[in-house]
Amino acid sequence: MYERSRTVVRCAVGQTEEFKVEVGLHQGSALSPFLFAIVMDQFSEEVRQESPWTMMFADDIVICSESREQVEENLERWRFALERRGMKVSRSKTEYMCVNEREGSGTVRLQGEEVKKVQEFKYLGSTVQSNGECGKEVKKRVQAGWNGWRKVSGVLCDRKISARIKGKVYRTVVRAAMLYGLETVSLRKRQESELEVAELKMLRFSLGVTRQKHRSKTALKNLLSFQIGKD
Repeated sequence: MYERSRTVVRCAVGQTEEFKVEVGLHQGSALSPFLFAIVMDQFSEEVRQESPWTMMFADDIVICSESREQVEENLERWRFALERRGMKVSRSKTEYMCVNEREGSGTVRLQGEEVKKVQEFKYLGSTVQSNGECGKEVKKRVQAGWNGWRKVSGVLCDRKISARIKGKVYRTVVRAAMLYGLETVSLRKRQESELEVAELKMLRFSLGVTRQKHRSKTALKNLLSFQIGKD
């Protein structure tokens, strides 16, 4: 299907000349992700474990183990399974994180090369911290909510648009961004408060309600025709 395929790259100064696609899958094709998933599923069949010990999304792979030795062993098995078939495990992008780490637990190595240790990493858009907290992720979600709010502020702050329509836009764009990845997370009171404070500010801006008017949070939500957790 992709034999002798050619492509171009579009950039700020124009478009490049055509060149052959000789490595990887054809970019832009709707079939490419599906074909890659099929290949990865076949290549990893002998080393893949059930969730949560192995989690895969395209070429992003998470390996979980109860000890450093098991991590090294599983990492080497994955490297061998993929690289003997022509794929490559990126040394620069591979990282490891310890939860409830003990002193002197050592380091993780891949073919003698030390793997970078981190205190947090991002997987599928969510930040995972070694201490089990989610404070940084909550702050990022609040920022994502504000980014979404700014994009649709022309609608949310327009007094000619009904509160019902504003509520639908808010749920679809702003709230979805704020709660992404947090639906099943156990939040502390402080983190819940961060989300609620940000939401209250957005509601006040959207409805043109100042602090002097002393509208309660519930009243503001009712004006936008939605409740927490309900569409």
